[in-house]
Amino acid sequence: MSSTPVPKRELANIGPIQQLKSGRLPRRLPQLLFGLYLYGASMAMIVTSGLGMMPWDVLHSGIIKHLPLTFGTIVTITSFLVLLIWIPLKQQPGLGTVLNALLIGPSLDLTRLFLPQPEELWWNIALLVGGIILNGVASAMYIGSQFGPGPRDGLMTGLSRATGKSIRLVRTLIEVSVVIVGWLLGGVFGIGTALYAVGIGPITQFLLPTFTVELRPRPRPHAKG
Repeated sequence: MSSTPVPKRELANIGPIQQLKSGRLPRRLPQLLFGLYLYGASMAMIVTSGLGMMPWDVLHSGIIKHLPLTFGTIVTITSFLVLLIWIPLKQQPGLGTVLNALLIGPSLDLTRLFLPQPEELWWNIALLVGGIILNGVASAMYIGSQFGPGPRDGLMTGLSRATGKSIRLVRTLIEVSVVIVGWLLGGVFGIGTALYAVGIGPITQFLLPTFTVELRPRPRPHAKG
């Protein structure tokens, strides 16, 4: 007796209006907001560990050495440049894309107020490893809420869909690439950067099916006979 396979949950590439009309908002909205807060909190843990920046921040710290701009301005400009790459990938933005830019920074600053500055190596390592794992959880949560990914995660999901390659592989290649470019530009690099680059893809890939909320299709009107 053969059993029917359970259908795989997939990320929908739909516009912001359709995202809001796809139902399950009481589940999806809290998951989006909590996921974004955890993302900023995980970044604070990695920064506080002092063992290396996240890959995109290595790129940002390299660019800032060549342009008379603030770190935050570089991050914002990079976000808009990445969004331009979305166009040929036909990746659609959404509420999550906007909130990603607005909430992650404040949640990072808020979390750092409560994190003690580590004085022992084991505490640095615990913050780093915990931050990387939490970042994978947070990424899966807010992407899986189906409100559209942030600029950099949208590049990941868009390339994954366009190439047919796994999110694990695509994200790892992106993270390694931005680290190399950032390092060549003089960016700050550490052991934590390497661990994040090779670890975040598999963690997100593993957790994404758990947090991906299946959208409810809109019922079609019955045709009159």
